[in-house]
Amino acid sequence: MLRRLNIMQLLRSYNPIFVGTIPIDIHVSNSDLDIVCEVHDLEAFVDYTSAAFQWEEQYQHTIHSDMLNPYAVVNFRFQDWEIEIFAQPIPTTRQNGYRHMMVEHRILQLLGSDGYDAIRQLKENGYKTEPAFAELLQLEGDPYERLLELSDWDEEQLSQFIIRFRSFN
Repeated sequence: MLRRLNIMQLLRSYNPIFVGTIPIDIHVSNSDLDIVCEVHDLEAFVDYTSAAFQWEEQYQHTIHSDMLNPYAVVNFRFQDWEIEIFAQPIPTTRQNGYRHMMVEHRILQLLGSDGYDAIRQLKENGYKTEPAFAELLQLEGDPYERLLELSDWDEEQLSQFIIRFRSFN
């Protein structure tokens, strides 16, 4: 579907990375396609994506420029899939969406198939991805922040955490 839309090629100058639940195989029926981009001129990016995708169903964009970390979001539907493009003026591998996906993948690798099944079940029950991980791992506080903290852990720290988590369950 991404090839038919040619989206990664169209966004190539923005270092796009396909992130979220699909690349790590925890998507459910209502999952969307998420792409992060490194963008330093948000207005120009929105103009560019509008020219490329404005005719797609439910196309919309927003720019949030009044913050410390400005960003733009472009949303539309293509062949029954919700697509969200998130753009920030920082490298894509340092953006939260990418960091969340990478730590979630590491956690799932440590938990195995039971972890994949548990996360999918929580998502089917209405949980967003990061809150689902927080629920499964019994993380306190903001699930988005807690997962970012875990993303900074090395393999040994994360493995020990998962071993302790499993011993309590």
